[in-house]
Amino acid sequence: MHTKLLAPAALIAAVGLALSGCASTGGGDAEAGGLSIDVPEVPMIDTLGDTESELNIVAWSGFVEPAWTDQFTADTGCTVNRKVAATSDEMVQLMRTGEYDLVSASGDASLRLIVDGNVQPLNTELIPNFGDDIVEGMKGQLYDTLNGNVYGIPIGRGANILEYNSEVVTQEPTSWDVVWEADSPYAGEIAAYDSPIYIADAAIYLMATQPDLGIENPYALDDEQLAAATELLKQQNGMVSEYWSPATNVTSFTGGNSVVGTSWEVLRKATQEDKFKSVLPEEGSTGWSDAWMLATDSESPNCAYAWMDYTSSPEVNGQIAMNFGMAPANAAFCETSDEAREHCEYYNATDEDYFKKVWFWTTPIDQCLDGRTDVQCTNYQDWTNAWATVKG
Repeated sequence: MHTKLLAPAALIAAVGLALSGCASTGGGDAEAGGLSIDVPEVPMIDTLGDTESELNIVAWSGFVEPAWTDQFTADTGCTVNRKVAATSDEMVQLMRTGEYDLVSASGDASLRLIVDGNVQPLNTELIPNFGDDIVEGMKGQLYDTLNGNVYGIPIGRGANILEYNSEVVTQEPTSWDVVWEADSPYAGEIAAYDSPIYIADAAIYLMATQPDLGIENPYALDDEQLAAATELLKQQNGMVSEYWSPATNVTSFTGGNSVVGTSWEVLRKATQEDKFKSVLPEEGSTGWSDAWMLATDSESPNCAYAWMDYTSSPEVNGQIAMNFGMAPANAAFCETSDEAREHCEYYNATDEDYFKKVWFWTTPIDQCLDGRTDVQCTNYQDWTNAWATVKG
């Protein structure tokens, strides 16, 4: 049986949104593309033992369903208890309670959890399905792979695309200018994502239109760059019809409240009307990539490893991807049926050229993720404060 690991002391109080690039409990340096970030020394499991009786998971809606948990329980004896979270901030808060073993973290949560020592590095040799069939674009990313250690087992990914009502927006847009520029003909009918991480969407547009700002990475903004992004968001605020969550996006478009704006492919598909179309604009976009992450103080690590392997198989990973509406992490699923091939084509599952245009959510921290050392970058708390000024 595996001995329970002890978590480092909590570094940040309250909701823990402010991160420092150098954690005071740190041990290891994280290196990604020459970037070094201090992270806590958390041991990795070497071997697995007998599975425990239950597994507590924080997940997005649609990630943990009876369709596959029943078989997992029958195979392993691990009863799965699911807690659905609505936001990444909620996931971070829940994982810091110590009551959960696993989380399906997006990139705007994962780096927070790693830097604060809330999750442990993973021994991928104990996860056989984490193999050659996992798409390359979901391996070795800064948001969940640090210091040569893997902290996240990929589940799926998606781009934040530009959706539009083609009966109103009659010419396919090629740029995000239709949602950012003050003279947009669609002012008052623009949908925008309701989260501080949406600041990165503004930063991507500024990278293309105001190169003198020197933005190289939309998640690495110094004070001046954050101020510019905030001003652009405030300008957009007067044109926004609705700040959406996944629960409200579809009705915003189908109800006629919005005719253009940021969206997800699955939400566009959910409108079930041919007039709603989408495009990945020329500037590129933000996106999300979700991964299983294991709590440092997990009481059921053996069940957790079994779950990560089980859900990384082509069949189960594909079920999750189809249920939620995203590109699966395991490309082998795409060849299992005509339905699977159609799903993978719609979500660009194996099209790395497509996803090279996507900046996946990554938690901003004090240390500049673009490698700059002459300035201090803004962190997620700074972004949260800035977002509050945008929303009023």
